[in-house]
Amino acid sequence: MRLEPKFILTSAALLLACSTAQAEVLKWGANRDIGSLDPYSYGDSFTINVLNHTYEGLVRYDENLKIEPALAVSWEILEDQVTWRFKLRPDVSFHNGNSFTAEDVVASLERVSHETSPLKGNLPAYVSSSVVDELTLDVVLNGPYPLLLNDLTNIHIFDKQWLVENDSELPTDIGAGTEGYATYNANGTGPFIVESRQPDARTVFVVNPDWWDTPEHNLEGFELLPVTSSATRVAAMLSGEIDFTNDAPVQDLPRLAASADVNVLEGVDLRTVMIGMSFRDKLVNGTDNPFTDVKVRKALYQAIDIEQLHKKVMRNKSRNAGAVVAPPIPGYTEALDERLAFDIDTAKAMLAEAGVPEGLEFDFNCLQDGLVNEEQICQAIASMWSRIGLAPRLDVAPRAVQTPKRTNGKTDIYTLGWATLPMLDAYSPLLQIFHSKEGNSGVFNWGDWSYPELDTLVARAGSELDLDTRIALETEALQIVKDEVIMIPLHQQPMAWATSSNVTAMPLFPDNKPRLWFASMQ
Repeated sequence: MRLEPKFILTSAALLLACSTAQAEVLKWGANRDIGSLDPYSYGDSFTINVLNHTYEGLVRYDENLKIEPALAVSWEILEDQVTWRFKLRPDVSFHNGNSFTAEDVVASLERVSHETSPLKGNLPAYVSSSVVDELTLDVVLNGPYPLLLNDLTNIHIFDKQWLVENDSELPTDIGAGTEGYATYNANGTGPFIVESRQPDARTVFVVNPDWWDTPEHNLEGFELLPVTSSATRVAAMLSGEIDFTNDAPVQDLPRLAASADVNVLEGVDLRTVMIGMSFRDKLVNGTDNPFTDVKVRKALYQAIDIEQLHKKVMRNKSRNAGAVVAPPIPGYTEALDERLAFDIDTAKAMLAEAGVPEGLEFDFNCLQDGLVNEEQICQAIASMWSRIGLAPRLDVAPRAVQTPKRTNGKTDIYTLGWATLPMLDAYSPLLQIFHSKEGNSGVFNWGDWSYPELDTLVARAGSELDLDTRIALETEALQIVKDEVIMIPLHQQPMAWATSSNVTAMPLFPDNKPRLWFASMQ
């Protein structure tokens, strides 16, 4: 069909057009690049997901998001209730030919839990691990803990010898600007091998012929091509220059669906989009911070016309949320999901009662390459806040620019999306976002809040083995999050993928993670 308009392609798309034309090499046009080849470098689910094609964990989620064995074949909890013993899969090799053993798992767990690791919060109960024999290890926790297997789905295993030889035993950190050999090189056990990488242009993966599992895909490999422009990505999809995108713009879905050469896959993501606020004494500009007052946080909340966002910005594809977790997530209740009413007059009155000066200026930090329609969301919300007498300064930039500001407390208000991965449980945001920032807890507590009562509930939930009791504790903690408006929930964002007609299988998962080892092409 004739394309309109004719777009000037980005360098990534041009590279794509020049790549070898093989029917079984899938060309994945993503809205951004991965941050690193080191899966421990930042708690970014997209980067971790892409690298899961090269690196693997001890366990993984199957097609129904149920936990199944991966590099571990079995596990048991020993009598002390804090030690887990894992039996590992024999005859597994890393991509460089080294054999997989318990030494590799211990080295990986030590690396990801290191005090400098951005992902240390993903193993909150971990204390230590030790080799029992070549294919057996023990993992010691800080107490009884029901969610270790969920955590381990996202902990990718490295080759210890490779780490040592390349001086990479310590983790890298995107936010801190810490790089290393693992930033630009990879060596896992997974179904695809990283053949080459040009950051912000193209990363080429080829099939691992020695993968331990039986492939369900028929790919010879895939190319990850960041195409940051939505218009260019749509044009590339329609012209057949890319075979798949996991970010089909919601405003262009009718156009994509109308093409006989494109299939559109839609759903609602588990990811809840929220607005976070600084609880520090001063704003970035040095003035007193009014967001420490719950009245002001409620005013910001009630000034947001969520229906307008849903209809105008999200094209009726999002699901409005009052809770910070989605309905399928343990800990959610319908009562938590009730939103504060949109009410400009009430919002203005609360600001006046709190003594907030007219025209208060503050930074509003958003990503160009983050959530679905994030820039438009931020523009709309900034406009809504201006109607109640505030003066937000919209700061929109790529993730690489914004992440250091967020992690170092250099922003007043910011966006955040959380899908509870890999736990698929409310304990995930409660521990990593809403808990006080200490040790492995509060890694994404970028606002520096602290609620001891909430921390106590989270600690109790983390060691409670009875499912119903644990969920009740999580729900109680989520109620504190709601009552205190620690963050402002907006919606669960839409999932929209698109494939070319030559892609015959591409399962859409509710965690919005493409798993190309289930994909097929003709």
